[in-house]
Order: sequence, then structure tokens, then C-alpha cells
Amino acid sequence: MAKLLDDKARAQSLPALINAGWKLEDGRDALSIALKFKNFSQAWAAMSRIALAAESMDHHPEWSNVYNRLAITLTTHSCNGLSELDLALAAKIGTIATDQGAIPVV
Repeated sequence: MAKLLDDKARAQSLPALINAGWKLEDGRDALSIALKFKNFSQAWAAMSRIALAAESMDHHPEWSNVYNRLAITLTTHSCNGLSELDLALAAKIGTIATDQGAIPVV
């Protein structure tokens, strides 16, 4: 079972994710990002790659897609908050989003 991130892991990992466009969710222990792609095809391609990565990790994001935009929230339900799984999936999502030309939406 995944364990909640401790204060040290949060201090080491979260600043880089926040600089990359991730945000801490208000009212819950979760990270979210909104991404904008050139078109629907690029957004869908990124979603497909993220889905494969998530499935291989057995850790699945909360997400929604409208045309060229993708909103993603990460949290680990089994421990009721952020875990190492979320950090690892966020890193994979960052690589995939960059490869697909996405930009974070503020």
C-alpha cells in the first residue's frame, strides 16, 4: 500500500512540480494541472500515453478532456492523499505533455 508523502518528500518534490505548472488542490491532498495542446489529436495522443503509463503503475489519474485541453488531478485514494505514486506519475505526465507540445494553462 502506498504511504502519504512525509514533510521532507514534499519539500524536496513539490516545488519542482509547482514550477512545472502543477497546483496543490484546495481542500484535499492532491495535485492538479491543466494542459493545452495544439489540437484534439495531440491531446488524445497524450491521454493514450498517460493511460498506458498509469496502467503500468496501477495508479490512475482523475481527468477530463475538452477538445485540446486536458485537466488532470493526482491523489492516492488508498492512503487518502499524495504519495510517491503521484510524484512518479506527475513526472511521466510532464514528459509526455512536453513531447506532445502541451503548455500548462494558468
